[in-house]
Amino acid sequence: MSIKEIQLALAQKKITLTGRVKKALASIEEHSHLNAFTQVFAEQALARAAELEKELAAGNDPGPLTGVIMAIKDNINIAGERTTCASKILETFVSPFDATVIQRLRDAGAIFIGKTNMDEFAMGSSSENSHFGAVKNPLNPSYVAGGSSGGSAVAVAIGACDAALGSETGGSIRQPASFTGLVGVKPTYGRVSRYGLVAYASSLDQIGVFARNVRDAALILKTMAGRDAHDSTTADVAVPEYEQALEKSIKGLKIGLPNQYFADGLDPEIQEGILKISDQLARQGATVDNFDLPLSRFSIATYYIIATAEASSNLARYDGVRYGYRAKDAEDLNEMYARTRSEGFGQEVKRRILLGTYVLSSGYYDAYYKKAMQVRRLIKDELNAAFKNFDVIITPTTPTTAFKLGEKIDDPLTMYLMDVYTVTANLAGICAINVPAGRHSNGLPFGLQVMAPAFQEERLFQLSASIEKMIS
Repeated sequence: MSIKEIQLALAQKKITLTGRVKKALASIEEHSHLNAFTQVFAEQALARAAELEKELAAGNDPGPLTGVIMAIKDNINIAGERTTCASKILETFVSPFDATVIQRLRDAGAIFIGKTNMDEFAMGSSSENSHFGAVKNPLNPSYVAGGSSGGSAVAVAIGACDAALGSETGGSIRQPASFTGLVGVKPTYGRVSRYGLVAYASSLDQIGVFARNVRDAALILKTMAGRDAHDSTTADVAVPEYEQALEKSIKGLKIGLPNQYFADGLDPEIQEGILKISDQLARQGATVDNFDLPLSRFSIATYYIIATAEASSNLARYDGVRYGYRAKDAEDLNEMYARTRSEGFGQEVKRRILLGTYVLSSGYYDAYYKKAMQVRRLIKDELNAAFKNFDVIITPTTPTTAFKLGEKIDDPLTMYLMDVYTVTANLAGICAINVPAGRHSNGLPFGLQVMAPAFQEERLFQLSASIEKMIS
């Protein structure tokens, strides 16, 4: 059911909230083999549903998301619940506070059903790098769900919730959304508070939404967006009524197709599908033109230098003194630090910490990190120049459909290239969305990515709503 249908059914007393929560819990149990959840809040969710039902019976309006069941990526804090980041080093850590997004969604009437599995500390493109085991794709369990927010994508896809929160550093919402046939939104950097999100790469991280349709994604984003006194990087920019954009015609909309995103490495069927949709958009009155983004070829290298540098700094706090796991029987402080981090972190996290420490080290800082930051500025300038000619840019979301579990786990460079179309939006701080675009002959879905200038999320929703109608 869409959120609109849930609200209508509640008003007509055709459903109960406790009944919906019980169905969601049954779906989690039925699909436990997919490993989508790290924790399930069965008692809390049933109690919350009962509490909301009392408010409704009393004639009160608990909020625009009343009865909407949501799953939360396990790197977003909920007071009194564990925040593990799918890591051994935080396996027992219990959050003392709510993230701002959690507080806003709760105030709007949402019900939280559980925390979802992910790549450890959000580092990965497949959700295979979890201390709790790999997440599996619901459409074919021998394939990956995508990462790092794979558990959130699967939770929505199997009907265990109506929507889910994920986080993005380089495409970790859009990529799993593409692999599982969902809508996935990465808002503009600064649109949504990061207070309560465990940091991976602070200048790139954003919290976003998984939903089954564009309207639900727009409603949830509107609810949690806006300035937050706890996060100085949030922008004091008004949040529009995104739902109004869904009804707008795309006639006259200027759409750009970057030539570099339709080159070697892209699956021919995905390319054909995206170009077919662009032709249909042109027939509906949009203007579609090709153009060049030559600096996009540097995006992956730039992204991994900046992201690993920030990760090595952010993860320095996990030393066995202040948070979570501590190695036993260490003979001195240095041994406790070393063994705690060696035993507590997984292989991919260690790889990125080492890379980040190297690019920040004396003698290499100017050659790598400083240079990457300069290239990032050029990439952002190039995109801003493109947006002077186009309202939105459309591209494939991923070069292929979901791949098999274990297929790329021993080849990190190939794995990193799965984010080749998505990292540019994070580097530039703009907003982007994945909208389902069709099915491959292998039976798996693929997505189309729409990118828009900073704080222009309504353009994403306007075009995505048209594509959604076209595909359905």
